[in-house]
Amino acid sequence: MKRLNRTASDKSKSQSTISSFFRSPGQQSQSSAQEKRPSSPIDLTIDSDTEVPPSKRQRTASAFFSSQPAAANASSSSAPRDRAGFADHWRFTHDANSDQPTPPHHTREHERAKRILKDSSFFRRRNEVREDPSADGADDLGIAEETDGDAPAENTGDESDAEFSQLLSHFSNSNAKGKGKASAQKRATKASKVEIGPSGEAYTPLELQIRDLKAKYPGILLMVEVGYKIIFYEDDARIASKELGIMCYPKRNFMQASIPVHRKEVHLKKLLSQGYKVGIVEQTETAALKKVGDNRGAPFTRELNHLYTSATYVDALNSVDDLEPTSPPSLMCLVESLRGGMSVDERVSVAIVVITPSTGDVIWDEFEDNSMRIELETRMVHMRPQELLLPASKLSRSTEKLISYTAENAVSDQKIRIERYEDALSYTDAFSVLSKFYADDTKFAAASEGFTSGKLMASIADFPKQAAMALAHSVQYLSGFGVEDCLLETKFFAKFTERTHMLLNGNTLTNLEIYRNETDYTPKGSLMWILDRTTTKFGARTLRQWVGRPLVDSTVLRQRAEAIDEIIRDTSPRLTLLRQLLKRLPDLARGLCRIQYGKCTPQELAVLLRAFERIAATFNAADPGARPSFKSQLLNDIFTTLPKLKEPILSLLEDVDLKKASEGDKEQMWSDLEKYPEMDNLTLSIQVLETELMDELKNIRKILKKPALTYTANAGEEYLIEVKKNENREIPPQWTMVSGTRSVRRFRTPELIQVLAKRAQCKEALAAEAQRIYLAFLKRISQEHYGLLRDTVNKLAVADCLLSLAQVALLEGYTKPVFTQAGGLEIVEGRHPMVEVLTSAPFVPNTVRMGEGEPGSIVITGPNMGGKSSAVRMIALCAIMAQIGSYVPAKSMKLGLMDSILTRMGASDELSRGRSTFMVEMQETSDILHIATSRSLVILDELGRGTSTFDGMAVASAVLQHLVENRKCKTLFITHYPHVAIDLERRFPHDVRNMHMGFTEDTRIDGTREVTFLYRLTPGITTESFGVECARLAGLPESILRLATEKARSMQDATEQRIRRNKCVRLVSSISGPPSDTPEELLGHIEILGLRDVRK
Repeated sequence: MKRLNRTASDKSKSQSTISSFFRSPGQQSQSSAQEKRPSSPIDLTIDSDTEVPPSKRQRTASAFFSSQPAAANASSSSAPRDRAGFADHWRFTHDANSDQPTPPHHTREHERAKRILKDSSFFRRRNEVREDPSADGADDLGIAEETDGDAPAENTGDESDAEFSQLLSHFSNSNAKGKGKASAQKRATKASKVEIGPSGEAYTPLELQIRDLKAKYPGILLMVEVGYKIIFYEDDARIASKELGIMCYPKRNFMQASIPVHRKEVHLKKLLSQGYKVGIVEQTETAALKKVGDNRGAPFTRELNHLYTSATYVDALNSVDDLEPTSPPSLMCLVESLRGGMSVDERVSVAIVVITPSTGDVIWDEFEDNSMRIELETRMVHMRPQELLLPASKLSRSTEKLISYTAENAVSDQKIRIERYEDALSYTDAFSVLSKFYADDTKFAAASEGFTSGKLMASIADFPKQAAMALAHSVQYLSGFGVEDCLLETKFFAKFTERTHMLLNGNTLTNLEIYRNETDYTPKGSLMWILDRTTTKFGARTLRQWVGRPLVDSTVLRQRAEAIDEIIRDTSPRLTLLRQLLKRLPDLARGLCRIQYGKCTPQELAVLLRAFERIAATFNAADPGARPSFKSQLLNDIFTTLPKLKEPILSLLEDVDLKKASEGDKEQMWSDLEKYPEMDNLTLSIQVLETELMDELKNIRKILKKPALTYTANAGEEYLIEVKKNENREIPPQWTMVSGTRSVRRFRTPELIQVLAKRAQCKEALAAEAQRIYLAFLKRISQEHYGLLRDTVNKLAVADCLLSLAQVALLEGYTKPVFTQAGGLEIVEGRHPMVEVLTSAPFVPNTVRMGEGEPGSIVITGPNMGGKSSAVRMIALCAIMAQIGSYVPAKSMKLGLMDSILTRMGASDELSRGRSTFMVEMQETSDILHIATSRSLVILDELGRGTSTFDGMAVASAVLQHLVENRKCKTLFITHYPHVAIDLERRFPHDVRNMHMGFTEDTRIDGTREVTFLYRLTPGITTESFGVECARLAGLPESILRLATEKARSMQDATEQRIRRNKCVRLVSSISGPPSDTPEELLGHIEILGLRDVRK
């Protein structure tokens, strides 16, 4: 081949010479027609066979296109030997003297190179990872070392492998861009650690970070903050898509779903209401601090900063999502131990601690329970916990059944979450946990003093052992959420069952609709709905406790009644001021808890401090020797406590600028900034830097020759230099363009960027310092003033409840009940408190007398839909209202204090607990028989209807007889078994009285009967239930009703004949043989037979 001259005139000649590579004569031409064109690139920059190519960086993949190694070429003066030598060794060189094509020289190295070229994923992975694999990482790229049987033996040794590895190393180093071997080795090490995800793509640093977080926090639904979005990954994304109704989609190696940051709280509450434990993962470093950190090239560090469940989430002050202010979410921790017995005789000891973190309420109890867990069910109905903390084992089967039934049949929108702990604490370990918690003076200023004096440990030691164990587990669990401080003040703990309170069991709460109606399960139509006239949320919660636990202590009840009477009669301005004060108060109990947990915002703090300031300023402290303002001790305690706030609140207000706090400015909300020198120094530094920014603006004006130029802001970016394109101003090349549009461009100078970076760092340091000072202020409030503030809130709650009951007392037709020592019950023209409000028709009042010379048990019969259940509910509700301290809807009422009100009403099964309808009926009756005392009011509605007629009659008669003879309690017994009523009244004429719901009956021309209900309790008994007439009201076809009437008449006649026959047999046997009945019983038998003249 002739040398080609690099001139324009010789280019045409060189073209024919170059084309000779592709046009070989003879066999070469024939073989070329059969074989594919070689894919090797031809170096067109070489002028001759012996000329060394210029020192041009070779492509990494170019070595794979050479078909055979070439001989070593002469040394080049324009390139180093270590780089040119590899290119010469592997370059394709055409031999002009050879007319025959050179056979392919297959080696193991060439085969490996071909496999790499065919595998496109090799290059794809290189582009995705953006790292250059080294020669040592060849095996990591999936290149298998296989021996080709056609390869010559002399080329399968280590020498060729070493050459090929050296070549790969050469190309790897060629991408180092002058950074040396150390940089190349560093990238090779990073490339060797690349992980490929399930999608075939490499994991990004963020995905690796997410994977580590998911492994670190199993069982937690993570909401990850990424930029301006909250992103869910993998299973969390699927759950979020289902519960929140958002799109779930695959992206790289994970399924993802996202929401905007400003909607975080809304979606968080939705997930919590469905029983999930949710964690918030946030960035722990900012952009400005990251620029000067050691991990500038890595993703933002993220950590789990917040963890929530439905019970441990403390909502914002006066949140609009607080739909049930009277029953905020609570956590119940339960500990159980067996006390012996098997099956129905099983006895267990149960301890519970119920904590409401959002309000700071703590209620505990320890009790024994039977096989049906009635006591535990009662407490769960009262408390309605949203979360249960239970041991992983050691719970009895009956308890587990009750818990599962309660969790699955929750009627509210919120699901009950069940959390299990593995390691149950012994009493010794529990006492150690509590001692450590309450002795920590960093949490509670009075803890160290109380621990030293022994008062605190004495209060802990007074706890029953199981209750202490439950409290210790609660401390450990709540510590993971940062809300354990609600357990610090033990003096605010309350025991569920007190000697001063009546315990309404779960059936009574449900049957009498104390907290909610049983139609749509809302408060409307319940007793709580009637009595709740409170104006504050914390007052409504206290009233709920009053309603669910009526008083049995006459002293406390008298104090409450006297306070209500004085509120009604008193016209002093102090009570008027108290009413006005309560109308404008936020939820102070929730606000105190947010301060205690460090979650209170400056805006909320300003609201709370203003509210406490208003409370302290409304009433002045009374003179030490002055007479009490009120006769009521409760009212005097309230008005004595409120002025005590003045001094501590003023000391807090001296340190805070409420106007700045209302704006959320943590840096400027302090009255005296000199108390915080670090924050003051950072503020001065920012001012200096902003001065430098203005100086830089002057220089920019000179450069652009625009004296009126000012900084602009766009999309959150400040201090931008905006230049219009049509001005055609010369922009220095070192300026950085930040953004632009069709008409303008925005720049920053290098000096401007540097000053802004320093300013951003100072501002973030200032924000961190301001946050530290703010949290220290919240801690000061909690440690120094929490006890007094909490006591004030409790007193205001009592005042709100008293004012609410006073408003109820002013309703038309309400009267003050009178309590007697005799223990009787008399209601004159009593009305159902809810029915008379819900219906437009006037409610028919009823009068009832029990005890004090009257029979203590009443058997009520009457037609269906006649108002029997409403009448007995009216009696029970009036008794509950009276013992709450409220006035009652009646003309007059007298009663002795009752210790319990027990009901068995309605029909329902509990199949999930393995109980049929009749089984539920019998078990509830059994519990009543065990609990009832002579001071109880018992209501039994249609007992025995779940089985056959005769079995039902037998059970009903035996139960009522047991209550009359043994328990001697006041009983309201509704039945459709007239023979049972007649028999019991005859046998116990001084203890049992029959009454029925009045009605009138008319017969139409077609033979059907028309019944008019009078809804009034009337002495005597009725043998008719008018079931067919009730079915006619329900709309059953007339043909069915006629057939039912005929069947009822025939069965009634047959039954009456059988009864007469049996009575005759007994009468004859009594006359002829030894008398088995008393004369009165014989007369009763004769009267049933219709022999009315026997007595005469």
